[in-house]
Amino acid sequence: MSFRVVIPARYGSSRLPGKPLLDICGKPMVVHVYERALESAASEVVVATDDARIEAVLRELGAPVVMTRADHPSGTDRLQEVAAHFGWGDDDIVVNVQGDEPLIPPAVINQVADNLRQADAAGIATLAEPLHDAEQLFNPNIVKLVRDVDDHALYFSRAPLPWARDAFAISREQLPPEALSLYLRHLGIYAYRVGFLHDYVSWPPALIEQVESLEQLRALYRGVKIHVDVAAAELPPGVDTQADLDRVRAVLAARAGGTAA
Repeated sequence: MSFRVVIPARYGSSRLPGKPLLDICGKPMVVHVYERALESAASEVVVATDDARIEAVLRELGAPVVMTRADHPSGTDRLQEVAAHFGWGDDDIVVNVQGDEPLIPPAVINQVADNLRQADAAGIATLAEPLHDAEQLFNPNIVKLVRDVDDHALYFSRAPLPWARDAFAISREQLPPEALSLYLRHLGIYAYRVGFLHDYVSWPPALIEQVESLEQLRALYRGVKIHVDVAAAELPPGVDTQADLDRVRAVLAARAGGTAA
């Protein structure tokens, strides 16, 4: 299995300014992410950033880093710039690992890359996990999805999906037991074919993408197949808030047998 990992790492964050450089047990967060990616089967790991401070930290570490434009509307656009910079081939596979996921298991990086390699009809592969909680189903911050018989995504939505007409007419306090296998929560890790990335940045945003604020809907709107598998390992939440940061510090400190920084 041959693939590359690109880690987009932006300095700006409304809730945690300078997030990629925040210290976790003596290392910047983005360094933890880089180290997890190196533990995968990737042939190459590159960090893509728009900030000289992040670049400097990674250069000192000896990590490959590409300075990208600051005005990219999404991480997908930033990946495409990196692929174009290196001249990667259209059939090459790139996994997008977010720069705020220092606990990401290398196994899921390998899984999503291997799934795309085997899914000839797909331009993208991603992962999901079972959803058992009705409160999560009705939470618009949690993205739901449905798949077809070949494990290709039919749709992603912030709305409850699929809608259990009869069960929810009685109560929305729990998921219908007979349909539990249908409820999936999308996980934000993607593998892309480079040719798709070049196509993606040439397409204007789709209206459905703008309405839902879900960029993967641009691909579905254009007829691109997205392979979806259930994650082989639990994918812990990333770092968006101070509480998230404290949680991750505690987890990594416990693994190291020390105290959180």
